[in-house]
Amino acid sequence: MNLSQLRTILEKEPGYRLGQVKKALFQDLIHSWEEAVALPLNLRDELNKGCPIDPLGKTFVSKEGDTIKALITLEDGLKIETVLMRHQDKRNTVCVSSQVGCPLGCSFCATGKIGFERNLEAGEIVGQVLFFARFLKKIKGKVTNVVFMGMGEPFLNYENVIKAIIILNDKEGFGLGSRHFSISTVGILDGIEKLAKEKLQINLAISLHAPDDELRSQLIPINKEYSLKEILDIVDGYIEKTRRRVMFEYIMIRGVNDSEEHARTLAELMRKPLYFVNLISCNPIGIFKPSLAPRMERFKEILEGNGVVVTQRYRLGQDIEGACGQLAVKNSSTSIHG
Repeated sequence: MNLSQLRTILEKEPGYRLGQVKKALFQDLIHSWEEAVALPLNLRDELNKGCPIDPLGKTFVSKEGDTIKALITLEDGLKIETVLMRHQDKRNTVCVSSQVGCPLGCSFCATGKIGFERNLEAGEIVGQVLFFARFLKKIKGKVTNVVFMGMGEPFLNYENVIKAIIILNDKEGFGLGSRHFSISTVGILDGIEKLAKEKLQINLAISLHAPDDELRSQLIPINKEYSLKEILDIVDGYIEKTRRRVMFEYIMIRGVNDSEEHARTLAELMRKPLYFVNLISCNPIGIFKPSLAPRMERFKEILEGNGVVVTQRYRLGQDIEGACGQLAVKNSSTSIHG
């Protein structure tokens, strides 16, 4: 969705048209401007030509039906991925991308194999959420959470990410509460500092994945620029300012970061108020395999035994290549250069 083009079209319209457009887009969840019957026909025609709202997307549904992944084609022919995760407690979480590809090259991440094309505009981020909001409306469901854990590093596209959240948070529009948004970062320091100053109460997650700098630098090359100590110091400042909990994501990779020694080292870092660790079973990517269930359980026991708050997320959508970037890598001959 091209927001700048939408604003240009509405400039010559009466002020109340904006409210009608917001209702049509974010509450009625129209697929085409033709459905926005409150708008005059000539305006609907102009909007359909200049600002189409239903992107071309191919969906892949997991066998269990709890995960739906969409490969969305943007106006310039580039492709991004977004995922809907349907939880048993009735939550519907949309995992959105913030960039086409990613410049960070994390070794366990499929998106890193694509390289970096460009940042997404705010409207392209919003469009991912609306894509699944329209789908859920058909089955009388709605989006309850949005997480920036898809393709790209959100804090390297800070302005557009925050702009998208403000649009989706707007009470006159989509109306999703700010506490239902989460941003995951590898630890971009200025991004964390900026988020601490935002009035919106957005959740922060740190992609940690290793308990020491040596291993983390192997997995996440940018750790050579942003060390664990620097990241944790900035996080502590964020917590002091916001009084909000911070999640540390830890992907469990077999034989890489899942030993008992790794768990004990991690526990030393994570024994702080308002820290909590989310253990995530690795999606198979190249040489990286998920930790075995007994190893994950033992890892969790060690953390809990050392006073660390721990949650555990199980793999979703492995049969539809649910990890971010997997579909784009598979379709690399067409997804990146049209």
